[in-house]
Amino acid sequence: MLLREHSIVLEGITPAGARVRLRPMTEGDWPYLERWNSDPEVLYFSEGDDIKSWSPEEVRCIYRTVSQHAFCFIIEYQGKPVGECWLQEMNLEEINAKYPRQDVRRIDIMIGEKDYWGMGIGSTAIRLLTEFAFISQGVDLIYIPGIADYNTRSMKAFQKMGFEVVRKVKCRPGSKANYVYDLVLTREDFLEKIREHCR
Repeated sequence: MLLREHSIVLEGITPAGARVRLRPMTEGDWPYLERWNSDPEVLYFSEGDDIKSWSPEEVRCIYRTVSQHAFCFIIEYQGKPVGECWLQEMNLEEINAKYPRQDVRRIDIMIGEKDYWGMGIGSTAIRLLTEFAFISQGVDLIYIPGIADYNTRSMKAFQKMGFEVVRKVKCRPGSKANYVYDLVLTREDFLEKIREHCR
């Protein structure tokens, strides 16, 4: 199985005026993806308690599998690959059971180049994916599962876009996080936010 590729390109500008481009992830992107997914500091924020590194084989398997039901992108900042993100059909049964007969998606994102953290790139990518989901794809709801309490940058980036906490779960003793949070944004709330912005 290879990456399922697509032809969608999304472009935006950070609050500081820098160009961010989401371009299709391809089989030629493994050097970036493998490097980012073997960096313990990057994975501290993007993965669970016990993940310090993924092997090249695991990285390829993860992205190839996800891509079968997702739009997977490489995030470019001023033309340089700095991270990855995807808009995926919800793959958690308990979430789908909560929202029957609705098109529920999830967004996952990683800024793999640490020198580019805190520059608004993640927020811009989240905005582009959210707009793509609701406007181009007609998605009903985006559900973000399990943001750890110590990942404040990610939490703020989603909340800036209008996502709201719908669940707070206490973690087991010894976990990296004390709590993890699930966030949600519906198409109705997204469109209302746009209408308010235009008034």
